[in-house]
Amino acid sequence: MILQIIVDMVGLGATYALLTIGIALLFGILGLMNFAYGEIIMIGAFAMYLFKDYPWFVGVLAAVVFAVVVSVLTERLAFRPLRNADPVTLMIASFAVSLALQSVMRMTVLPRTQGVPPQPFLTESITVFGIRVTVLQIVTLVLCGVLLGGLALLMKKTPLGVQLRASAENFQVAKSLGVKGSFVIMSAFAIAGVMAAASGVILVARQGAVSAEMGLTPLLIGIVGAVVGGMSNLKGAALGGLLLGMGTGLLEATLPTDLIAFRDAFLYSAVMVVLVIRPQGLLSGTKVRTS
Repeated sequence: MILQIIVDMVGLGATYALLTIGIALLFGILGLMNFAYGEIIMIGAFAMYLFKDYPWFVGVLAAVVFAVVVSVLTERLAFRPLRNADPVTLMIASFAVSLALQSVMRMTVLPRTQGVPPQPFLTESITVFGIRVTVLQIVTLVLCGVLLGGLALLMKKTPLGVQLRASAENFQVAKSLGVKGSFVIMSAFAIAGVMAAASGVILVARQGAVSAEMGLTPLLIGIVGAVVGGMSNLKGAALGGLLLGMGTGLLEATLPTDLIAFRDAFLYSAVMVVLVIRPQGLLSGTKVRTS
């Protein structure tokens, strides 16, 4: 029983960890709290609905393409003209982009919640020593590990990663040293789009539905998880998301039925205690770091 609870907690924690990575990446490099990130997740999820009658990997590829394209377009059309604006202006702009994307989707292709039949193989499970593990849980864990590990390697071992880290330290100095600022920022939004697509794919598989409003909850979870772990540290942000998901799973499994409605109250009370003790996050940093 205890091991089963732990497995379920880790599976949900990995889902939450995915939500934090893209948010922390953009904040660490650009200082941008992108409230439109939830809508990028929603667009990735919508691609899974659009291609629900095709093989699963086709929907996944479509989700990546859709999310990356929309993420890059938001940078080009909404945030690039405001590049020299103050953080409050950028935050308000991200709210505007969020509402615009949500409204466009609701008025055009997604006026109501649409069901997305689960892929049969994702609902299968294996049982080892009495512990049931679903294929979806395994896919989520692998996807989270691959994306976080791949991002860490990109940041440490590639020229683009060096430019991203230099821009996070001091954007103007990095530009004066030859870093192509527009390319670096566009790349950051593209990477965040990949993370959002992965989150959308997993959320659709877990929920079996997509709606124009579905991005709000994962956005809030991602922000809280990233703040708990450390907004400027990718590993810290992922850790915060993991712990938030595991805490949610633990409360769901252990709270009495008459208290389950207060799950979030207990969870976020614990979050507030953590932030009182460590306001900078569990693994804080002044720049985007992977360790």
